[in-house]
Amino acid sequence: MCVNRLILGDNLEILKTVGSETVDLIYLDPPFFSNRTYEVIWGDEGEVRSFQDRWAGGVDHYIAWLKERVEQMYRVLKPTGSMFLHCDWHANAYIRCYILDKIFGSNNFKNEIIWQRTRNPKGSQFEKRNLGIATDTIFWYAKTENYYFNEEAARDQLQNGELAKKYPDFDEKGRYYSGPVIRGASMGERPNLVYEYKGFTPEIYGWRMTKEKLIELDMAGNLGWSSNGKPFRKLRSENDKGNPIYNFWNDINRLYANSPENIGYPTQKPEKLLKRIIIMASKEGDLVLDPFMGGGTTIAVADKLNRRWTGIDQSVQAIKVTELRLDRQRDLFSAPFSVQLHKYDYDTLRYKDAFEFETWIVQQFGGSSNAKQRGDFGLDGKMDDNTPIQVKRSDNIGRNVIDNFLSAVKRADKKLYDKNIEDKKPVGYIIAFSFGKGAVQEAARLKLEENIIIRLVAVEEIVPIAKKPALNIEIAKSVRTEKEVWEIEFTAAGQSEAGIEFYSWDFAYNADKGFKPLVIRDLKGKQTAGLKAGLHNIAVKVVDNDGLENIEAIKLKINGTVERTN
Repeated sequence: MCVNRLILGDNLEILKTVGSETVDLIYLDPPFFSNRTYEVIWGDEGEVRSFQDRWAGGVDHYIAWLKERVEQMYRVLKPTGSMFLHCDWHANAYIRCYILDKIFGSNNFKNEIIWQRTRNPKGSQFEKRNLGIATDTIFWYAKTENYYFNEEAARDQLQNGELAKKYPDFDEKGRYYSGPVIRGASMGERPNLVYEYKGFTPEIYGWRMTKEKLIELDMAGNLGWSSNGKPFRKLRSENDKGNPIYNFWNDINRLYANSPENIGYPTQKPEKLLKRIIIMASKEGDLVLDPFMGGGTTIAVADKLNRRWTGIDQSVQAIKVTELRLDRQRDLFSAPFSVQLHKYDYDTLRYKDAFEFETWIVQQFGGSSNAKQRGDFGLDGKMDDNTPIQVKRSDNIGRNVIDNFLSAVKRADKKLYDKNIEDKKPVGYIIAFSFGKGAVQEAARLKLEENIIIRLVAVEEIVPIAKKPALNIEIAKSVRTEKEVWEIEFTAAGQSEAGIEFYSWDFAYNADKGFKPLVIRDLKGKQTAGLKAGLHNIAVKVVDNDGLENIEAIKLKINGTVERTN
């Protein structure tokens, strides 16, 4: 079972199923209390429903709505964990006083981080006779005083260009800059630090260190002598821990339209912001939770930083866009993840790995799977009372399956088998996609004539199943430019009873490497690409309102003309 999960649904209900003290770090960016319709960003049913719930009343209702969710977050957070809550001026005072201080305790308040997201707020700052707002608030609370804190990550590390400027000199050990090793007059007289070293004796203010320390400095190659015979200290770049980061963060700008990170999500946060928080407050392998996932930045960054993660959102688009962001950045070493939707694609379940499906569906049914796979009499799991479960990853199950299952149940635990008959309980469960007439009739006969109950359970009784959307790709137009590049307009048309959410495009598709979209979210199904002569694989993925998807790929040969070869 995958540790990393994207879950579609109400975070309150989902958090109630999460074990206590299992999460290391929580970052949440809940919808701001701004009472504006622009907060409905994706526009799908789940997000609209959440928006309506949130605005059923005024600020008191909003605080109550958020508080019960934060209470669950506090419960699942480990004693060593921290939570970072991102908000703006509309309700930050209410959130701190009525939610965070009450749940975490004011003694566990660590910082009010002020993020200057822009230096150029929209509109005139004097339109409403006040100052323009260019900052957000991020409240940092710890669960206990034993919270994890990476002090090194709370420093602004110098980059190569900055290092070269700060450390301009070279010797056989590398870069350095000259620092004082003799005390100045402003530091006062220290006669105990006045001593001779290699023919040099400082004035009455003395050295900055004892003779033993000075010798250590010299032996390490970090004491230099100027042309006039005065000593100096060589300060090395490798010992530079960086400048401390304070609670005013003005070095991370919001995303702009031309940013490579931009996925078209209006309130999308920059990856640098989440990277700073995640590195500062968690270790590799720790579990990071984002219960208001939105554009998926927290999850994308946590994945890059080798953290485990869980992302939750009410919006199908939020889940699927995050999945596509992960697909785009993944490689052979990336950890697997699962996507939990309200409905599941029949084809995906029907033809996935048999053992993986058996394990998953048994757990969804409320049982525990059989990990042995040998000496199990062909049984795949059991319920809490040890009643056996068998899984058939197929349709139209026949009577022979009933006969074989009944024999296996008797051999596995005859005492339990007899007890279940006596108590008029099922002696076992068979899970399959569908059952043939013979199987249904035999199960009915056993119950009627022999008081033996074998319960036949269709997969769709356990999890809702739907058909994935249909998809068709066409070349609408192709024009050759002067630069020997063909401007090709593609159209994609998806069909689904649930309705189509969006399309994604991969213009250099490689089936072995997986779908890695250049365009993640296209609402219209139209894209234009500039392609040179050669062979090209173009793939489109369509996502419907249930979160189900389909992918279609076309092959193009360009050599004086544009030819579709499939």
